[in-house]
Amino acid sequence: MVRRIDVAADGQVFVTVSLTTPGCPIKSHFEQEVTAALMQLDGVIAVDVTFDVLSDGEKGQLQERLGRSALPEGSLAQVGTVLCIASGKGGVGKSTLSANLAAALWREGKHVGVLDADVWGYSIPRMFGVNQRPVVSSERTIVPPLAHGTIKLMSIGFFVEEDSAVVWRGPMLHKALEQFLGDVAWGELDYLVVDLPPGTGDVSMSLAEFLPQARFVLVTTPQVAAQKVARRAAKMALKLDHEVIGVVENMSGYVDDTGRVHPIFGEGGGDALAEELDVPLLGRVPLTIPLREHADTGTPLVLERPDDPAAQAIQRIAARLTALTPQRPVPLPMADAPQPVGMSLPMA
Repeated sequence: MVRRIDVAADGQVFVTVSLTTPGCPIKSHFEQEVTAALMQLDGVIAVDVTFDVLSDGEKGQLQERLGRSALPEGSLAQVGTVLCIASGKGGVGKSTLSANLAAALWREGKHVGVLDADVWGYSIPRMFGVNQRPVVSSERTIVPPLAHGTIKLMSIGFFVEEDSAVVWRGPMLHKALEQFLGDVAWGELDYLVVDLPPGTGDVSMSLAEFLPQARFVLVTTPQVAAQKVARRAAKMALKLDHEVIGVVENMSGYVDDTGRVHPIFGEGGGDALAEELDVPLLGRVPLTIPLREHADTGTPLVLERPDDPAAQAIQRIAARLTALTPQRPVPLPMADAPQPVGMSLPMA
C-alpha cells in the first residue's frame, strides 16, 4: 500500500500511502505510525505523508497477496459494499436498525438490498411490510421482492408460512445462506445490508466463507453488560478477517413527548466499545415510540417520520457510512418475465 517514497537532499521524506477507501477510519493512525517510524532513522528531519486510493484492480491484487478472495462471482459480483449488522446478544434492536439503515441509504440515493440472515428470528418482511413469494427470471435466478420500488429483500420468511418456526441445524443454515447469496438476482447494488442473527454461531461462520469482504457494524445498547457481550461479536469478526467499520449505540435513552431524554439503559456503552476496538462511534439512536410503532406496521421510520429523533440519528449514521465506504453510481436492472418460484432449501 506504499505508493512511493521520495527523499530530499535536506532530509525531508515524502510518502504516499494508498488506502482501500477514501474515508478510511484509521487514516490518521497510518499517518502517525509512518511518521514515527521514519523519524527514528538517521538524517530524517521531517516526514510528509499523503494519501490516494487503490483502484479496483490494485485492491484485487492486494487481496491475492494477503490470501483473501474477492466477492463471489455471479449474483454478488456487482455489489459494492456488504454491511453486516451484528450484535453479541438479542434484543438490542438490530433488525429495526437494519431495516431503517437500508431505508436511510435508499433516501441517500443508493441502490440497496437487504438480506435477512437471521434465519431463526426472521423479521425483515414484517419490518418492510412485504409478504410475497419471490419469482424466478428467465435466467433461472431468484428475483427478490421489492420494497418502495427498488429496495431488494430476501428472507426465509418469504418461503414459509407466516410465523412458522425454522428448526434447522448448521448444514441446512449453510445451504440456505449459499442460495440467498448465490442464486438471488441482487444485480448492481451500492449496499447489501445483512441482518445477522445475534451471537457468534454457524451463520456468522458461513458468512465469513461466502463474504470475505463484508464489513461489520456492531450494535450495542448503552448498558455495560450489552457492551461486553457485543465485544465477543467484534472478536469473532476480527478472527474471521472481517473489518469492523464502526459501532452504533441503539436505545440511547428514551425520548418522551416533551423531547426530554431518559437514559433508561445507562450511558457510555457505545463509546466504550468503539474506543476499545479503535473504530468510530457511528451514532447514537434514541428509543422513541414512533420507532417501535413503524417497525410493527411495516414502514421504516426514516421514510414516514424523518423528523423523529431516532430517524434523524439513523440518517446521520447512513451518511457517515457512505463517507466510509467506496462509492460508485450503478443502475438497477429489471428482470425479464418473472415466474412464481419455490426454493430448494432443505426442510426440517
